[in-house]
Amino acid sequence: MIDLRSDTVTKPTQQMRQAAFEAEVGDDVYEEDPTVKRLEATAAEMLGKEAALFVTSGTQGNQIAVLTHCKPGDEILLEANAHLFLYEGASMSALAGVQPRTILGNRGAMDPADVRAAIRPDDIHFPETGLICLENTHNKAGGAIVPLENMQQIYEIARENNIPVHLDGARLFNAAVASGISVRRFADQADTVQFCLSKGLGAPVGSVIAGSADFIRQARKWRKRLGGGLRQVGMIAAPGLIALTEMVDRLAEDHEQAKRLAEGLSQVNGIEIEGKVETNILLVNVGGLNQTSDEFLHHLKEQRVLAVPFGPETVRFVTNFDVSGEEIDEVIEKVHKLARNI
Repeated sequence: MIDLRSDTVTKPTQQMRQAAFEAEVGDDVYEEDPTVKRLEATAAEMLGKEAALFVTSGTQGNQIAVLTHCKPGDEILLEANAHLFLYEGASMSALAGVQPRTILGNRGAMDPADVRAAIRPDDIHFPETGLICLENTHNKAGGAIVPLENMQQIYEIARENNIPVHLDGARLFNAAVASGISVRRFADQADTVQFCLSKGLGAPVGSVIAGSADFIRQARKWRKRLGGGLRQVGMIAAPGLIALTEMVDRLAEDHEQAKRLAEGLSQVNGIEIEGKVETNILLVNVGGLNQTSDEFLHHLKEQRVLAVPFGPETVRFVTNFDVSGEEIDEVIEKVHKLARNI
């Protein structure tokens, strides 16, 4: 199978496996795991934050941020198609007792004027705006890079109103590599940042939250409350260190593969590429083939290619470390053949 469902499907490299085998470990609940400490220090330095915390997943990282920033009854402002809103099981409401208020953006970027207008006034009838959440790259917008200027404007509005900003940077390193803007500059536009090690960076598991030392101290307790306090966790943190130090620059290869795939599929009659391909995510509309996304994916799977539905007629392809250029060419050829035979 050629697996283009997500960049989460990548397998750890041999170097990662060896690092896990050789990792120096200790009890991380006691903050005694040296490998985890190195990972957290490296991540904090790269993002320009005081401290960082290794967590089991991006969802856990985002929810720890919500729980740490907010109190029950608060309201969170976020883009209408944000991962935090669509794909995290309503955990912000179930766990933190907060209410989401969504703002429809353009390719994942909220209009700063809309954000300003959505901030609640001091009125007993309304919840308090406890947090503003950004996402970069934006998954539902097809891996779109939210412009740095847009983030700067929203962060300034947040600071004027004493509201913290959290950045869901699950694929933040993709944004940095594709734009040429450092992860630190993006992270400067938020009080806290979550990024995934287990997506394009290729580690087998884990994410990192970064912020102030005081925030991370509080977040550590929330991680424990959620069952995320692990023991000799250096065995899974070690591959994360390899991901940060060895796998960042190669993300450009995934971006080129996605553009190559988009160019090839755009030549197929009945297929339309949705939006601009900026990073490693490609959205394809198959409505012109008189197919639903599920029907198209069924035929595609018969050709030993995997992708995922992203709407009634939209299919998402995600290029990743385990898919070669030759396989991208093979996918293009198979989709051309499939379109002819439908």
